[in-house]
Amino acid sequence: MNSQAASGHIWLIFFFFTSPAKGNLETPSFQPGILYQYRYSLELQLDYVSRLSLQGSWMQAEALVQVHLLWRNHAGEQLLQIQIQDLKVYHDSKHEKIQNVTRDPSTEVVLGKEDTAELQLPVFLHWNNGKVEGIYGDSGGRPQTLNLKRGLISLLQFQLHSGTATEEDVSGSCQVTYVVYKDSIVKTKDLQSCTRPKFGFTSVNKIFGVLWQPTSKSFYSVQGSLIQSVLSEESHVVSPTLKSSIGTKITSRQQLKLVSSSMPGPAETPGESLQEALAGILEKHQPISTVSELFKRTCMQCPSLKTYLRTLGNRRVKMDVSKVSTTWQFHRFIQMLRGAKKRDVLQLLRKAPEKIVTFFIDAAVAAQSTASLAALSEFLDFSNKGQVPLLEQFLYAAAFSPRPSKELLRLVLDKLNGKELDPAIWETGIIVIGSLVGKLCRMKLCGLQVKKAMRRIFHQKSRNYEKTSRLAAAEILLDNEPLPMDLTNILLATKELEAEMSKFLLSKIQTSLHSHHHPARKAMKEILKDPQINNYNYLSKAGSSSSFSGPLAVTDDMLSTFSLELLFTESGLLRKSVSGFMLRSHGHQLQAAQVSVEAQGLESVLGESNPEGEEEQELMAGMSAIFFDVQLRPIVFFQGYTDLMAKVLLSSGEPTSVVKGTVLLMDHEQAIPLQSGLQTMVKLQGALGLDISANIDMNLWEQESRTSIKTRGGLAIDFTAEIDAPFFQASVKSQTEAEASINFDTAVRFSGNPVLMCLQLREEQLPYREIFTISESSPNQSITVRKGRRGTIAGRELSLHRANSEMCKILLTEAKEQ
Repeated sequence: MNSQAASGHIWLIFFFFTSPAKGNLETPSFQPGILYQYRYSLELQLDYVSRLSLQGSWMQAEALVQVHLLWRNHAGEQLLQIQIQDLKVYHDSKHEKIQNVTRDPSTEVVLGKEDTAELQLPVFLHWNNGKVEGIYGDSGGRPQTLNLKRGLISLLQFQLHSGTATEEDVSGSCQVTYVVYKDSIVKTKDLQSCTRPKFGFTSVNKIFGVLWQPTSKSFYSVQGSLIQSVLSEESHVVSPTLKSSIGTKITSRQQLKLVSSSMPGPAETPGESLQEALAGILEKHQPISTVSELFKRTCMQCPSLKTYLRTLGNRRVKMDVSKVSTTWQFHRFIQMLRGAKKRDVLQLLRKAPEKIVTFFIDAAVAAQSTASLAALSEFLDFSNKGQVPLLEQFLYAAAFSPRPSKELLRLVLDKLNGKELDPAIWETGIIVIGSLVGKLCRMKLCGLQVKKAMRRIFHQKSRNYEKTSRLAAAEILLDNEPLPMDLTNILLATKELEAEMSKFLLSKIQTSLHSHHHPARKAMKEILKDPQINNYNYLSKAGSSSSFSGPLAVTDDMLSTFSLELLFTESGLLRKSVSGFMLRSHGHQLQAAQVSVEAQGLESVLGESNPEGEEEQELMAGMSAIFFDVQLRPIVFFQGYTDLMAKVLLSSGEPTSVVKGTVLLMDHEQAIPLQSGLQTMVKLQGALGLDISANIDMNLWEQESRTSIKTRGGLAIDFTAEIDAPFFQASVKSQTEAEASINFDTAVRFSGNPVLMCLQLREEQLPYREIFTISESSPNQSITVRKGRRGTIAGRELSLHRANSEMCKILLTEAKEQ
């Protein structure tokens, strides 16, 4: 342990073993004619949360800080000049040892003349009884240098009485809590309460966002009216919500210690007011904000779209969206497009080979820059039927956007408005608008109106609705924090509904009681305390319809669950099956996938009669799907008897494409100003290449149907934390990639009672790789070190629930015997 760290720990022990007191501290001040000298030190550590053999980045700075009084008044206000001298910077050179470079454990950073001169420019502090009222000086320098001075000045802000207050400093406007002792002060800053100018962005669904756990404490030692020492420590643990193991920990420590208060200093500056005093010191005194100036690091080696376009015609066209290599290309194109001009984006879309133009449309929507949206607007022609595949690709890319803007919604609305559209494009467009509006009003601004509409549909207040529509309305109410009134009314309504509808709703309610995470669970438990509802008449219904939910996998960060809902007709035929996969993480949830297969009118084909009083429905079978909270356009397998026979006799056996493309799931950029004035930039970008296909096989003679959904995907996640100082830059990066293949098969035997249904969910072998990179850069050298690890998760077939396993055993055994 070095001497500075040891002295810091001694101060901590002193503070923790001293009991709070009312405090007899004098009003803080500096005396005229004295040059005060403080020793300033700054330590910074940037590291991975998980224990890797790869060490993080470490930096230390030391300087002499000179403070002297220029002006004061009787109210306690003072104008101080603060100047940094003799700055020395060191960084850890252990990475160089890994690269067989023999040097000392720490290497001094060679500062350039311009950097040194800029750092030594004085700043002027308007100080009022320990409060920073304003900063003045030359604001024309680099923001990194000015931020460092803001961090130093923020150490001089404190108050003399215990309590909580809101203060503005380098971190922003923050809530701070003081505990005052006899001759010392402890200051705790709530960094998550800080407000500052908007900067960066994040995904609408927080499950694709970032967890940030900051702490900040400062310890002041004061003798009389003079600050003897300040020790400030803070830490930030930042990680992707879904995978905290690849997170980053940033620790920062500042210390200011008085070394001399006896040297003669300049005389006071005359002036009746602060403005007069400033006018006498500076030709043009410029106020400088105390809040850190946030900025983006300029990437000098990032490829540009203009450069790529020069070689576009010579490139081979081979792109499989389910491969992770394609997903990494998607990452790179998003970055290129965000910095590109409209004319270059438009040229890319027009000159791209036909096979990959959809890939560039996905990337342009994900980039969501003004230039990329303008280029898409000019390139896409919604009245051109030849562009239908491209238009549908654009609409789905917009729906999957992790943080859609009003400009993106406006573009979609403009393209759909007042044009003769292909029916498929119109249907997709309506679904996409719903997804975009839902994301834009995620703050529950739309919830009340939606629930009112669902109540009208379920209770058929204005008109009669089809059975599945009423059940869908009831499900929306049950799954979105229902009122006790909603639950009571649904239970009471089961007495009047058909047996299968009643059985289905009751099964859904019972599932909510057994799920600790279900939004209806708490209200339902309260309602069932009423014996008039909690009895046999309401809670015991005959029928085959059912609802099931249970866990699939659990990690430190995530719980994944599977749900199955089966709705049968009164004659015992399967009307609708819904299979869902939900992700829950740190209080957030996501509908990762939901597949709904629906059939109607099968009674006439299978020789069954319609229930009494129910009209004969048109023969139809179809599928709808939700992926990552986005509803896809439904697929109709057949509609009408003639269509069914044609597809049975002429079927090629080829699957139907449900969705194929690359989507940006995670898009997060956050600037974290440190107490020292240094800036941390956190970036998370995660993309998924998806290729989903489905097939249905109807065997009228055997009275069986089989559906198969195959999902292949390549996932690539890039998580980076960067530190920027005037004289040093460092970053730690975690890259995770995986390729997955999942098959979801359904077999249904209609003959016999009850209907047999087997669900099979198989995960193929999953290869993955993680790459960890540390980069450091200073005026005299640059270092990059990488380490990686790879592995394979064995394939498996998931056991969904006992009843399904028993039915699968029967159907699969019979299939083998045939």
